[in-house]
Amino acid sequence: MTHIALISDSIFDNAAYTNGGPALIDHIRRLLPAHSTADLLARDGALISDVKAQLENLRPEHTQLVLSVGGNNALLNAGVLDLQVASSGEAYFHLETVVDEFEAAYRNLIEGCMQLNRPLCVCTIYEGSFDDLVYQKMVKLALRAFNNAIQMVAHDHCLPVIELRRVCTRAEDYANPIEPSVIGGEKIARAILKTLL
Repeated sequence: MTHIALISDSIFDNAAYTNGGPALIDHIRRLLPAHSTADLLARDGALISDVKAQLENLRPEHTQLVLSVGGNNALLNAGVLDLQVASSGEAYFHLETVVDEFEAAYRNLIEGCMQLNRPLCVCTIYEGSFDDLVYQKMVKLALRAFNNAIQMVAHDHCLPVIELRRVCTRAEDYANPIEPSVIGGEKIARAILKTLL
């Protein structure tokens, strides 16, 4: 019997963006096998530093943790895309500095999660859906660096990774440029269950 704890930001806590339609947690509960459950510990707007509070709500019956966090941390550093620099090398230097800080915080979080002695699955950060195609390309490039950090930490701890960039690939998967729609939520729910079950 599986009891899933969903730890995240609005990627999992997307009810505010579905216009009354089913949220991701609703899709998961509908698709789960009999006698299995899922609890939403995620909170819209959460940063890496906020996950500790979510983990404090874990219960002994939770058998599987699913973590998707980091998108809001990347969003807070979106200004790096607009920096006035003298060369592309300088731009990469600023991006790498931000990503190094991100990786250190993410690694610390994962190490704390590992101490809970429960199976953990993590997710990468999807790329969103922006009308400005130039900005979309900039976001895609920058997120490669953040997602590389997630993949490296996951690899170091032998954790399964759900690649959300492969899950939410169409404009209809998003309720706005950065939040999952009903359709996107169902896709993510199915990806989670495919990985866990």
